[in-house]
Amino acid sequence: MQRLALRALVACAVLATTLAAAGVARADVISEWNAFAQAQTIPIRPTAHGESRGMAMVEGAVYDAVNALDPDYRPYLLDLDALHAQPFGSQAAAIATAAHDVLVKIVPSGQVGAVDDKLKETLDPMPDSASKTEGMRVGAAAAAAMLKFRENDGYLAAFPFDIGSGAGDWRPVGWPFALPDPRADPDAWVANEKPFLIESPSQFRSKGPNALTSRAYEKDFDEVKSLGAIDSTTRTADQTAAAVFWQFPPIALWNQLARDQLSPRFGLDTADQARLYAIVNLAAADAAISCWNDKYYWSFWRPRAAIREAGTDGNPATVPDPNWESLFAPATQTTPPLGTPPFPDHPSGHSCLSGAVLNALADFFGRDKVEFDIVSGRSLDGVPIPKRHFERFSDALQEVVEARIWGGIHFRTADEQGAKMGKQIAQWIKTRYFEPVR
Repeated sequence: MQRLALRALVACAVLATTLAAAGVARADVISEWNAFAQAQTIPIRPTAHGESRGMAMVEGAVYDAVNALDPDYRPYLLDLDALHAQPFGSQAAAIATAAHDVLVKIVPSGQVGAVDDKLKETLDPMPDSASKTEGMRVGAAAAAAMLKFRENDGYLAAFPFDIGSGAGDWRPVGWPFALPDPRADPDAWVANEKPFLIESPSQFRSKGPNALTSRAYEKDFDEVKSLGAIDSTTRTADQTAAAVFWQFPPIALWNQLARDQLSPRFGLDTADQARLYAIVNLAAADAAISCWNDKYYWSFWRPRAAIREAGTDGNPATVPDPNWESLFAPATQTTPPLGTPPFPDHPSGHSCLSGAVLNALADFFGRDKVEFDIVSGRSLDGVPIPKRHFERFSDALQEVVEARIWGGIHFRTADEQGAKMGKQIAQWIKTRYFEPVR
């Protein structure tokens, strides 16, 4: 028995040495860099879409780097034949180099030092070796491919659009701070941004808002007028909390879920995490692009304007309230403060992004029924809103749809069509990208 135990220990030691030589990374290296990248991309502004683009660039490059060392799945941007990556390359070195080389090109200059320090933190403990050198080479190649792909991609490019004044036309009202120009929507550039995976920003055009004189519009109107009002008597306390809870950048919520709960629960190794983070962030980025392109195609008014000016909509069943205010108003004591977003209603951005990510997660894990908790960091009346628990990915998406109505900032049709657009994007990705090659 002692001899068998000794042999087992020796075998384990040999295996560990072999894996180290082959450059297999601790799974926490990739999760650490995902969390670090998320923190570094938050200040990329002017809005959360700068963060979404940044995370997509980082995680797309990291996926390509890890996959190149052991290509079980189709590459994203890399030409594997030209790269000729060696399987002994260090995954950890590849991850750190790919993420670093992308981040230093996109974060504010004041953060570059922190990104350099993070790279040293990962690489310095590793002895100089062919494995480390090869990992760094592959990571650098993946980052270079991503940076090349995103050159002149429309980031912060001017996107002219008209603001109407008639019934149904969107106009920016109710935002808690004044825009220097009513056409200076800080998100508008996203509408023409170059997609990461889909073919064009307008590929998944929605059916559009309901006609103002339709019964469907009247139904949506009455629902948000009642449930979304700041002084609503039909919205429950839990619905109020949920509405505020979900007014949070979705890309931050879904990365945290994938990294902190799903990856450890399902025992994902480094390669699987790389693929998961890439799918989550690329799907989210393309969903934002599709959504904002659709928003400015329809340019439909928000409930706040619609309810206040219902006397102009030609529908005798919609009763105007010139003093109506949504839950999302500065008077609602939240941290940070809320307001009616300064861009069109249709479709809902959160529903688009969450629809893409949550459907992609269900595709990745092969099931919708997965329990999880979400923490948003929002406060209401000075009290942090508790985490929310879900039994299924689809349950969370349904609450996102409802929460935008409870907040008074979207009609139901905008939410449901946004979620549908997200699902279409997830299906597109599932059938065309990240496919196994063996």
